[in-house]
Amino acid sequence: MGSLERSKKKVQLWKKAIVHFGLCFVMGFFTGFAPGGKASMFSSHVVASNKSQPVEMLHQQVASKPHASNVNRSLIAESPVPTPSSSKESEPAKFLEKEEESGPKLLPRRLAIIVTPISTEDPYQGVFLRRLANTIRLVPPPLLWIVVAGQSDSDEVSEILRKTGIMYRHLVIKENFTDPEAELDHQRNVALRHIEQHRLSGIVHFAGLSNVYDLGFFDELRQIEVFGTWPMALLSANKNKVTIEGPVCDSSQVIGWHLKKMNNETDKRPPIHISSFGFNSSILWDPERWGRPSSVQQTSQNSIKFVKQAALEDETELKGIPPEDCSKIMLWRLNLPVSKSPSYHLPTRSTDASRRKK
Repeated sequence: MGSLERSKKKVQLWKKAIVHFGLCFVMGFFTGFAPGGKASMFSSHVVASNKSQPVEMLHQQVASKPHASNVNRSLIAESPVPTPSSSKESEPAKFLEKEEESGPKLLPRRLAIIVTPISTEDPYQGVFLRRLANTIRLVPPPLLWIVVAGQSDSDEVSEILRKTGIMYRHLVIKENFTDPEAELDHQRNVALRHIEQHRLSGIVHFAGLSNVYDLGFFDELRQIEVFGTWPMALLSANKNKVTIEGPVCDSSQVIGWHLKKMNNETDKRPPIHISSFGFNSSILWDPERWGRPSSVQQTSQNSIKFVKQAALEDETELKGIPPEDCSKIMLWRLNLPVSKSPSYHLPTRSTDASRRKK
């Protein structure tokens, strides 16, 4: 009997559950088709009322404690944000930053273009070329050495230039000259035409084989903007005196010239020695940049004459170097006469006999 009653109770519970489930399903089914205007209004009202309460409470809290909020904001703004960086990595970075701040800014050096003509009648050209190469080798780069020589069967000049370790260009001319000075001027013009054709940008200086330099001269040479000039000491082989040629300066301003002859009144413009001035090479292919008409340079084949004339006419652009003391001698020139190669003859028996008789 007990088991039957228990089974009846279970059946009744299942029936009640099924009835409740059916009623809920029917109610949900019909409420799904009902319009939702009131429900949405009710829900929006509830949401709005729920949102307004905490906002009002926050406003009240902020109004009641303004000082505390300002303090918190200032603390947040002033407190540094810790970055996860190791001390080993930060120390080298700080050291490099200090070096960059303390160290001077390095400016690129200008190209120094050294032009050296070589006379074919100079018997000691190999000796002087090696000596000048040893000097130029000590000059910091960038530097370009343009060597112009006459055509010859000997390869001595080429071999010397290959062993110098200097960036050079060896130009060879085929013309023959009887006058050594005319040959040197022609070689200089060939070098200037080469610079103009290839548009080599730098400061040009004509260095003779017999020039002797102070190495600080090349640092001052690179400071030239347009034209620069400097005094030069001439040393003669058979004379115990030194002749000064070049400008007389007040600081870097040229106010006069050293003249060989004081009574030379015919020449209004004093001659400037080829080794006592330098210039910016861009004047050869872009003279209008420096206020010179380009037609003059195109019609003139003598580039040296054009550059000298431009340097003497533009007195405002002609600056003496060194700018602090233009009277400082940084270049010496050995004034050696250019002669043909000496001929060495062995004494013959007849000459020895004649000497013995005497």
